[in-house]
Amino acid sequence: MSGVRRFKPLVWVWFLFCLLSLTNGFDPIDNYLIDCGSNTNTPADNRVFRADNSGSQMLSTDENIIANTTANSISAITGVRLYQTARIFKGMSSYKFRIQNKGRHWIRLYFYPFVYQEYDMSLASFSVSAQRIVILSNFQPKKGSVVKEFSLNVYSDELILEFAPSENSFAFVNALEVVSIPAELIPDEAQTFSPTGQYQGLSQQVLETAYRVNMGGLLVSPSNDTLGRTWLSDQDFLVNKNLVKSVSNIPAVTYVTGGPTREIAPDSVYGTASEMNSGGDPNSNFNVTWEFDMDTGFPYLVRLHFCDIVSKALNQLYFNVFVNASIVSQDLDLSIKNNRLGTPYFVDFVTKSSVSNKLRISVGRSTVKDADPNAILNGLEIMKMNSSLTGLGPAIPATAPKMKVGLIVGLVLAGVFSIAMLALVLLFLMRTRKVSGHDQNSKIWMPFSMIGGNSHSTGSKLSNRPLESTASNQGYRFPFAVMQDATNSFDEGWVIGVGGFGKVYKGTLKDGTKVAVKRGNSKSQQGLAEFLTEIEMLSQFRHRHLVALIGYCDERNEMILVYEYMENGTLKNHLYGSELPSLSWKQRLDICIGSARGLHYLHTGNAKAIIHRDVKSANILLDENFMSKVADFGLSKAGPELDQTHVSTAVKGSFGYLDPEYFRRQQLTEKSDVYSFGVVLFEVLCARPVIDPSLPREQVNLAEWATKWQTSGQLDQIIDPNLAGKIRADSLRKFGETAEKCLAEYGVDRPTMGDVLWNLEYVLQLQDAMVSHDPDEDSINRIGELSPLVHNVNLMDSNTSITDQHQRFANSIDGLDDVSESSMSQVFSQIVKSEGRQQPDMPGQ
Repeated sequence: MSGVRRFKPLVWVWFLFCLLSLTNGFDPIDNYLIDCGSNTNTPADNRVFRADNSGSQMLSTDENIIANTTANSISAITGVRLYQTARIFKGMSSYKFRIQNKGRHWIRLYFYPFVYQEYDMSLASFSVSAQRIVILSNFQPKKGSVVKEFSLNVYSDELILEFAPSENSFAFVNALEVVSIPAELIPDEAQTFSPTGQYQGLSQQVLETAYRVNMGGLLVSPSNDTLGRTWLSDQDFLVNKNLVKSVSNIPAVTYVTGGPTREIAPDSVYGTASEMNSGGDPNSNFNVTWEFDMDTGFPYLVRLHFCDIVSKALNQLYFNVFVNASIVSQDLDLSIKNNRLGTPYFVDFVTKSSVSNKLRISVGRSTVKDADPNAILNGLEIMKMNSSLTGLGPAIPATAPKMKVGLIVGLVLAGVFSIAMLALVLLFLMRTRKVSGHDQNSKIWMPFSMIGGNSHSTGSKLSNRPLESTASNQGYRFPFAVMQDATNSFDEGWVIGVGGFGKVYKGTLKDGTKVAVKRGNSKSQQGLAEFLTEIEMLSQFRHRHLVALIGYCDERNEMILVYEYMENGTLKNHLYGSELPSLSWKQRLDICIGSARGLHYLHTGNAKAIIHRDVKSANILLDENFMSKVADFGLSKAGPELDQTHVSTAVKGSFGYLDPEYFRRQQLTEKSDVYSFGVVLFEVLCARPVIDPSLPREQVNLAEWATKWQTSGQLDQIIDPNLAGKIRADSLRKFGETAEKCLAEYGVDRPTMGDVLWNLEYVLQLQDAMVSHDPDEDSINRIGELSPLVHNVNLMDSNTSITDQHQRFANSIDGLDDVSESSMSQVFSQIVKSEGRQQPDMPGQ
């Protein structure tokens, strides 16, 4: 510490230097600071937040509700004036910001719930989205001040920030920021570990700041950071405070050309450190460790900041760095990075999707010969990575966990249904005893439970949770030991896919049956909901174009689903991103037709429609014959009642495929699946990702880009080069019209999945040149007017309405699980001939 004391006479020089450096810091081109609900500008952290008055052109809201409170009620909060006012939104509302500097931007949202008239903001529940990306889902800021910080790339001329209240609730916000970020702050690459490698595409990720920590120093406020960031002290995160000592030597920090700048981290971060407290003992051998609470199921970007402010000469300090149990940097010598001391250095690591709700960062002594037992860390940033729309939940450091509403509801329902469930169990057992000739030892599997409360395994995820399935013979509960045996103890080499729910392994049962085993994250509440939904949905439905659920395992708190194995993987992998051979146009049409049949069955095959909610090419699987099957029903939801037009629900889905009307209104219908399927159709035709930030701005979004070319009649200019010259003009035209109609802005203007199926079959027949072109045939749903029977290719009774005929025929298609593809083609080859398009003569005409 003597090296620190000798710099104390220079403290005023350093202070003036810091003021000068902040003055000359990064000047953002886009710099929107808004004090929501305020009529006057508000100074905070050496910045000025603009008044958000009723005349603001950037605000769009149906009701102008401004809330305010007194300073005394929130006097303990830093930046108290920002929290004295708020905007309250009872319906979908938005802020629109003009963007001059394309690229990554901060979005900071300030929340402090207080009571204003009839609005208790601690009861608010809402979602927030930016550029159609849901950054907060069903957010409930219960108490205290909260600042949520996100960063994302903005490629358009404007950024729209939308607030969507949950059902029967409202939204609010006290203040917000939309600010440009230096391009070099988030590079494109980061290191990975276990296994060691490189992560590409980091610059395009949506990031949520979970923690930003100043090791060995005090809190750094936004006024002392050139980018307006807050850095917390590390004291609350240290596992053993006795093993560390704090060091401060800010004047020793030297920024060099080509190295980190003050925008990466300020002097007050690089100039302080937490140092291994070995006490001069050369035999000291321990790690200094920090522990953080995390949300499971997400990968994280971990940025470690280093600056050797403790050594007196080069090559004195060697140490190891760990993330969880993995060593990510061995024998690190900071002095060789720039061949001098006191120069900042940082390194980025991307973790796997977390299965633990804890993350540990450690530094400890190296094994280099004659090296002193010492290690340091100056700063740390942890950012959640998530580009999907399934919900970036709040990650608030050092706060108590929130009680899940679903848990409360589940407990209430468990009490309500307990008597009824007991009766069902007794009835089930009585019926089981009456079954004659049944060999109880013929199977080692337990029957698929109707209620989940009769599990014979320990740690059942389904215990006391009612399942609404009525299919008791369509799947089985597997013992965990069987799952281990089938997957070679979940061998990582057998992994065939990774998703938000968990990893998917190829497996083989004892009888030689190949299966796909999806092993979920056992600690994820969201995963549990998807697990139950998947079982409920797939146990009710069987269709040749829906992936079959064979069974499940909920033993040992596991969430494992067992499906039929699909030899050829996902449609997405056959379109781009792999070395697989290109699909022919006919193959692609057959795949689209099969997928449409599966979705149409979901929408119409039950008394209440089932809406998939996550239709995308990655959820369309192909068997050994390239027959398509729709998969992944974890987000599926029952459709509206007969007297309703929609289901009100939180927005979920995948970025790029999401129905904009569903996103805006949070009202789900079958037409939401139709929109997503329209995106898939263009994806099949163009063989490129639905969102590709590496392309020019106008090409980033496939749906928008392809629709423009389709509207101009030049869709052939952007198709997959492998299909060039191989698609008949009539077939391409009808295909493009079908996709375009699916992508209509409003659901009422989109076709049903039955209409889409009809049109795709017609596209296939046009490609096979069995239909002569009708130049007047411009209506996308014209083929939907045909009315043949499947088993008797004659026109229906003339007294039957066209709608009823169409529906009857569509339903008959879905029932033909035993009809071959060739026979179906024969049927369609007859019904789409030109003479078959005439309407029957009506009686009396």
